[in-house]
Amino acid sequence: MSTKQTAVHWFRKGLRVHDNPALAAAVDRVRGQPSKLVLRPVFILDPGIIRWLRVGPNRWRFLQQTLADLDASLRKLNSRLYVVRGNPVEMFPELFREWNVTLLTFEHDIEPYSVKRDATVRELARQAKVEVQVEKSLTIYDPDEILKKNGGKIPLTYQKYGSLASMCKTPGPIGVPDKVPAESVPEKDKRERKDGKCYDPPTLDELKVRQEDLSECKFPGGETEALRRLQDYMRRKSWVCAFEKPNTSPNSLEPSTTVLSPYVKFGCLSARLFMAELKKVLAGQKHSQPPVSLVGQLMWREFYYCAAAAEPNFDKMVGNSVCLQVPWETNPEHLAAWTHGRTGYPFIDAIMRQLRQEGWIHHLARHAVACFLTRGDLWISWEEGQRVFEELLLDADWALNAGNWMWLSASAFFHQFFRVYSPVAFGKKTDPEGKYIKKYVPELAKFPSGIIYEPWKANAETQKKLGCIIGKDYPHRIVIHEEISKKNISRMSEAYRKNKALKEGGAATATTKEDSKSDAGMEPAPSGKKRKASSSSSTPKKPSPKKSKLQSKMEKFLKKK
Repeated sequence: MSTKQTAVHWFRKGLRVHDNPALAAAVDRVRGQPSKLVLRPVFILDPGIIRWLRVGPNRWRFLQQTLADLDASLRKLNSRLYVVRGNPVEMFPELFREWNVTLLTFEHDIEPYSVKRDATVRELARQAKVEVQVEKSLTIYDPDEILKKNGGKIPLTYQKYGSLASMCKTPGPIGVPDKVPAESVPEKDKRERKDGKCYDPPTLDELKVRQEDLSECKFPGGETEALRRLQDYMRRKSWVCAFEKPNTSPNSLEPSTTVLSPYVKFGCLSARLFMAELKKVLAGQKHSQPPVSLVGQLMWREFYYCAAAAEPNFDKMVGNSVCLQVPWETNPEHLAAWTHGRTGYPFIDAIMRQLRQEGWIHHLARHAVACFLTRGDLWISWEEGQRVFEELLLDADWALNAGNWMWLSASAFFHQFFRVYSPVAFGKKTDPEGKYIKKYVPELAKFPSGIIYEPWKANAETQKKLGCIIGKDYPHRIVIHEEISKKNISRMSEAYRKNKALKEGGAATATTKEDSKSDAGMEPAPSGKKRKASSSSSTPKKPSPKKSKLQSKMEKFLKKK
């Protein structure tokens, strides 16, 4: 057992030293009692999670780089990162005893798994007479405060959330903690005396990542890279002020957005610091507004976190109070084709291949492939797509991933199900020559702009001349979009009708009275037009004028198609 008492900070998502109130609390306590306390910042790597968690090689590499960078940052503070291997619930009692722990600090989390785990750890700490200090810094606004202001109900529109958030005060970001005094650096414990590298950050081999499964590292992990990227973008003041997400390109060869989302997801970059830096740039300038601005993008994150904090089943359809119940179909062949970029639609396939290779795709590209998988074409549950994104995306986040999939499948938050992304026309708008397709679907590299989005239109002689036979070198279309999209719009209409009937009978559904009071909180579709969301009520009544208007628009839309 350690002769000195130990303050432990437990890193989980907030993998940074800047704006980390829980870390700062531990450092302050140690600095106040340097002769009595030592500091041990820990990250607990559970080998069991490596086996069952849906994480692809790109994200494991990002985490490995992030932990190595965090260790380097802590060493500048006269400390280090202790990567402990094991299950937190099993390891903490042992650490409490061996290190003589008297204080444990960590960042508050909302995920159901984390909430349950943290409750168990807090009870273990209580039994060991260890003080626990939990700080909220995962989001800009406190979800609990927002929910309280809304009477305990989930705000189901972006606008409603924004109005509630505007009534809340938020703490600004804090700086990096001061250095730990030399006398507060702990001695080696029995594990370190046996193996000096036992607490080192993991290697890729330890994370079961093979080099052959990795492509070029476009987005290195870690706080250092996050802050560098943030500073680079904040210097582009005119770009920041003019930023509007719908006007960025989903299929540019280089990202047309910041790609800061993986760094915010892992906590390499504080959302509060990001917001504070944005406000500095925008102050006194003419600039774009939420929901399409950069500030608006951060607020989307806040919106989904708030909803997820109040709904433990946020990542599921069944038992989810905000989610429309839809009779999705199961089709393993179609799901596999979509997952691996073999649908026969080059734009869709290019996006899915980029995702697998690089771990990132543009937000509007996510719109296209999510709509295609669900209500647009394949009629496969958004939960299946969510699982694929969970594995492949660097920025896969429990709340955001589920929220976006529900939105894009018109299962929650967005109700204009008759607006469907074309797997052909959407990509053409920003990349008519198909350069993006040629990069990620090299089978079609010789196809000219006129047919690269629709290679099935090339006759057999042309296909042979261009070196790609459809059905042999590149797959046939697995569905005919022009036909299936109309069928699926009718299916969604029926699902909405049934859910409305269930609600009128007292059952839960995805829409609330709130929907009749404000816009659906959506980003403008490619047309740039907004429409109102459908409304429903808890008691049977005649359709409201807005409901009739929505139905009329849907009918006109179908006639055009």
